[in-house]
Amino acid sequence: MNLDDIRNQIDEVDHNLLDLLSRRADLVHEVGVIKKRDGLQIYAPEREDALLRKLVEMNKGRLPDRSIRAIYREIMSAALALEDDLKIAYLGPEGTWTHQAAIKKFGHSVNYTPQPNFADVFDQVARRRADYGVVPIENSTEGAVSNTLDLFVDSPLHICAQVLLRIENGLMAAVPREKIRTLYSHAQVFGQCRAWIHRNFPGVDLVEVSSTTKAAQFARDHAADGAAALGGPLAAELYGLTMWEESIQDRATNTTRFLVIGEKTCPPTGNDRTSILFAIHDRPGSLVNALRAFDQFQINMSKIESRPSKRKDWEYIFYVDLAGHCADPMVGEALEALGQHCSFVKMLGSYPDSGE
Repeated sequence: MNLDDIRNQIDEVDHNLLDLLSRRADLVHEVGVIKKRDGLQIYAPEREDALLRKLVEMNKGRLPDRSIRAIYREIMSAALALEDDLKIAYLGPEGTWTHQAAIKKFGHSVNYTPQPNFADVFDQVARRRADYGVVPIENSTEGAVSNTLDLFVDSPLHICAQVLLRIENGLMAAVPREKIRTLYSHAQVFGQCRAWIHRNFPGVDLVEVSSTTKAAQFARDHAADGAAALGGPLAAELYGLTMWEESIQDRATNTTRFLVIGEKTCPPTGNDRTSILFAIHDRPGSLVNALRAFDQFQINMSKIESRPSKRKDWEYIFYVDLAGHCADPMVGEALEALGQHCSFVKMLGSYPDSGE
């Protein structure tokens, strides 16, 4: 078989793929009509998670699993755009790590609305100006993102999915490396690159800004003053900066977990995580007694964080991630037992325990 024969076969396969994609789009449209008629959510993270896992299990060809996921992410993104004019709020501007996490979850076909801060992401979704929001919750190096935790206390929104994104920070500037006098970046990035900064730029000024994209903008606009930025390659590309060094984070496996927030949580998938907030009564042994509820019903806690309640001095609110779904009988009984030792318990949501 010569090259032209192979290319002709590829053209035939492409023709068949387009026909199948059009047929799939017609079926997706019918699903959307039924969902709207019955008042169901257009985006179904539990269905998405199950489909991706099934496709990976079925994959017996040359394409690696990550490629199968990436291809179907965009197919599902196009399907979401067909079903509804989906809007996703995220911490902007364009090119931030939160923006990239949103694209990883929803693909390129939906609409994205950048917001200046986390509170506005929550507000846009709560006011139904956006269908979903994407916010960071924790980093494997720097721990919890406290702003996000605090916003959940008074928000009516729920967690419906999560995204795990590998964070690869780099040094970018419009000036030679030896002329750098100031580094701009987000506080979390400075924390993730602390040792690298100490080794390479021990005497420079560190200036915290709202996002890595904003840092890249400052590096461009103040290049004459020796400005540089720490952030991802997309930010460097957007602002025409030279990436002088890549992968400068102190831990090679530096990963941030992001949450998708919306009006409703999602049904069980069989591999779920549940997030809650609770506050304990101000008396001896309250926290120990509260946590015994999870031990009693053999519920694994994968995360616990405390934050000041901001309502009363020395009162704390605890954020906890549990294995399982709130609809699981054992989880339900554990939460009921927890409530006996708490001044309040708030269910934030149950969602697939995967980062894809």
